[in-house]
Amino acid sequence: MIQRVGEAIVLRTWPFHEADLLVSLFTRDQGRVKGVARHAMRSRRRFGGALEPMTHVRATYSERPKQELVRLDSFEIVSSPLTRAIDYERTAALELVAEVLEELPEGAVDDAVFRLAVAVLDEMQVGRVWMPVMYFCLWMNRLMGWMPELGHCVVCGLDLRGGAVWYSGTSDGVTCSDDRKNGAVALSAEAVAEAGRMFRGTVKGLAAEEWPKGRAAELRRFAVELLERGLERRLMSARALGRT
Repeated sequence: MIQRVGEAIVLRTWPFHEADLLVSLFTRDQGRVKGVARHAMRSRRRFGGALEPMTHVRATYSERPKQELVRLDSFEIVSSPLTRAIDYERTAALELVAEVLEELPEGAVDDAVFRLAVAVLDEMQVGRVWMPVMYFCLWMNRLMGWMPELGHCVVCGLDLRGGAVWYSGTSDGVTCSDDRKNGAVALSAEAVAEAGRMFRGTVKGLAAEEWPKGRAAELRRFAVELLERGLERRLMSARALGRT
């Protein structure tokens, strides 16, 4: 049996047997891990409030060779979403991060993904979720290799820097207006410029600005649709957030 200690983000929990919980974690060192928290529904001594979704914890767990589930021994809370006010909008935004991390391809392990998620969670506050959501989605696309190069038409090679681009949910890359596919959607020059700022800046620095729901909404939609294409599934949390 191998014992491990490391940082993790709690993604989801399910009842398992009589008083146990099945827990999905995104760990800093191993990516997604699933384990059993024995007697967690009966005793709060080892886990307390650390099993709430999107809690950043220091996890101690044990794994046996050839066994899919690890044994979760104890969690120490590093930060919890429950220390700040919660409303439907913030709940949906937190769920979006959890859903994306839960659906990453098997074996996706990247310290940069973990650091991105922790940084974004820290900036998601009531009334201020839209920029962190966009930042997270854009950077996840880049880290997973799904972000197209926005400066040139993928068909003819035309330099598109400083102008609008066109994208389609069924095609790679972006195009100029002349080469756009049927059903393609335009991404304005302003949105492309905002994307550049997202990749140059930090989520904490950008959070100092006002980001109402309408600001860069087309860029947020582009980032979500790109993620859905990469993950090959619709993000239900993104739909829930869009209804707020």
